[in-house]
Amino acid sequence: MSNSSPTKGRLKVFLGYAAGVGKTYQMLEEARELKRSAADVVVGYFEPHARPDTIALMEGLESIPCRAVEYRGTRFEEMDTDAIIARHPEVAVVDEFPHTNVPGSPRAKRWEDVVYILDHGIHVLTTMNVQHLESLNDQIYNMTGVRVRETVPDWVVQQAAEVVMIDLTPPALLNRLDRGVVYQGDKITKAKENFFKESTLVALRELALRETAFEVEARQPGRENTAGRVLVYITGDAASVPLIRRGKRVADYMKTECLAVVVSPAANVSHMVPEQRDRLQKNLDFAHNLHLETHVLTGTDIAENLVAFAREHGVTQIYLARPKPSPLNFPFSKDLVEKVARLARDMEVTIVAERAARR
Repeated sequence: MSNSSPTKGRLKVFLGYAAGVGKTYQMLEEARELKRSAADVVVGYFEPHARPDTIALMEGLESIPCRAVEYRGTRFEEMDTDAIIARHPEVAVVDEFPHTNVPGSPRAKRWEDVVYILDHGIHVLTTMNVQHLESLNDQIYNMTGVRVRETVPDWVVQQAAEVVMIDLTPPALLNRLDRGVVYQGDKITKAKENFFKESTLVALRELALRETAFEVEARQPGRENTAGRVLVYITGDAASVPLIRRGKRVADYMKTECLAVVVSPAANVSHMVPEQRDRLQKNLDFAHNLHLETHVLTGTDIAENLVAFAREHGVTQIYLARPKPSPLNFPFSKDLVEKVARLARDMEVTIVAERAARR
């Protein structure tokens, strides 16, 4: 018997821009077609949302029962990842890719469960909306005023074998909403106060179309990186989080690497007060989770260290957060921005300001 690990499964993502466009419906249609072609298909998780047409597609499909999880006296049902792997079908259908699992689960996010299933050689069909992409989090907030809390790192979607957009025009989607097809009762009113404003749906749809086009282009053979690396300077300030997202997204479009850099006067950050150190470590962890290469440089002149590191590592774009007038500012000032721009005349230096959400 061979001890070699199984070939990694293929991931297919059905991408939409809002609830109700038909992602789950299309995913189940494909599952049924695969079954008709004699593929071994199981449904690992399905969210019915009380939609009769979608529920009807479950008929004849094998479903893996969820496992019950108790949390703070309440019973929840989560996907049974271990049972799916033990059953080991050819294809597993998993709805709601960005879902956060109940605390205490083996993995924090459903996308992590899916990666685990893929690692066992099982193909996966899954669904998500474009607003759950991590790199778009700030853009979605600026566009809608809603901060999406459940996100999927871009690198996970980029590893998918196929990304298919399920499209529906905003007027048609609003018509479905009004007819109670998407949500029922008070949820309809709440939806219209958030993502289901027509102008918001139009913007989200355009974003989803662009993202799908990018994902398709990125999978074309012969698309090589012709640009240098991207560098983001991070501190313990909250402004570093959107900076990391912005830099990573630009690097992905350029098909290059994004480096996250901290400059510290000591070889470690022990000189910082605990609160500031914890926030910096949180930002470093965030960058690491998005697959940025992180570096802590030692030096007292931030600008000189950043630019020297950038030249040594083939960086062509540097991203800095716009300094905010505050007595709590980290080692970051207007002087730093001006000095980096002066020293890095052969590079593109971008100053990223935080934007208020559109209401």
